[in-house]
Amino acid sequence: MEFKVIKPGMLTTVQDLGRWGYQSSGVPVAGAMDLPALRMGNAIVGNAENAAALEVTFLGPELAVVGEGLVAFAGADLGFSVNGKEIGSWAAVRVKDGDVLSFKGPKNGCRGYICVSGGIDVPVVMGSRSTYIRAKIGGFEGRALKAGDVVGAGEADLLWKRADGFALPADMRPAYSQDSPLFILTGLQEDAFTEEGLDTLFGSEYVISNESDRMGCRFDGPKVRHKEAGADIVSDAIPLGAVQIPGHGLPIAMLADRQTTGGYTKVGVLSSSGIQALVQRMPGMKARFARATMEQAIDELRSVKETVGRIKQLRAAWVSRPKQDAALYARPLRTELRITVNGKTYDVKCEEIL
Repeated sequence: MEFKVIKPGMLTTVQDLGRWGYQSSGVPVAGAMDLPALRMGNAIVGNAENAAALEVTFLGPELAVVGEGLVAFAGADLGFSVNGKEIGSWAAVRVKDGDVLSFKGPKNGCRGYICVSGGIDVPVVMGSRSTYIRAKIGGFEGRALKAGDVVGAGEADLLWKRADGFALPADMRPAYSQDSPLFILTGLQEDAFTEEGLDTLFGSEYVISNESDRMGCRFDGPKVRHKEAGADIVSDAIPLGAVQIPGHGLPIAMLADRQTTGGYTKVGVLSSSGIQALVQRMPGMKARFARATMEQAIDELRSVKETVGRIKQLRAAWVSRPKQDAALYARPLRTELRITVNGKTYDVKCEEIL
């Protein structure tokens, strides 16, 4: 199956889980901004979690289908539609030659992933299909899609047709609340800031700046004060979600296309939920920071892994028994029987293990 780009949307790029192993050579990881959404979307269409998808930002593209296949949109509700009929997020739908994928407009959040069974098939560059636009590395010719491009998909699994109609139960879909705080696990350079400065950071409201992109998110608001040693350090590694605060006192959260090293003090790192909440907000929206504990941060990572695993179980159940309501399989089926054998009665409990 292929997609012919009719309209490219605001920013549509090929992304997977990132280009790992080359940061020592100065090559950024890149990859999806909302990593849990991509992993969940790939699980819905039966792909490996690292399969490439089309990352859609705010205003989605218009794509014509060539061939047939299975697609699902994972992430924010941007009004994903097929032939004008709104499908929404978190549902698999079979598409055929001549169908048109489009978006009616954002309802909550701003990013999502067009996942296709077989994954988006572009050349692998340094172990990844992700697009890093600044260096024109990977993805589709190292750039965002434009009208007239044709993007192909890989070979789908043998049972892809039977997954048509599979959808996540409502309680498994991320809420993407605009009010949730951005949790920070504070780090080794926390002592570079005054107590007053830390109180300012965790007690104030900030606004996401227009100077935000896939590399990093800048915040406008009260300035965070450093101690006398100041904001500069010997450059060290910058992990995903690092919150660095330069001498001007305003936080910057480093995201997928971040540089590999930096010389500004970092108060800590956003937790998994903090990163996901941030990348679904647009410039002009408000944000608050809150402290996360190590246990909380670990639980968040564990929760994502368990959710993806549960989706795989539900999809397997759906594929083996198609045309059933996926919500039916949100929990194992149970029944109780009373049977009599040779005059003796037994109470039997049956539980389905998915």
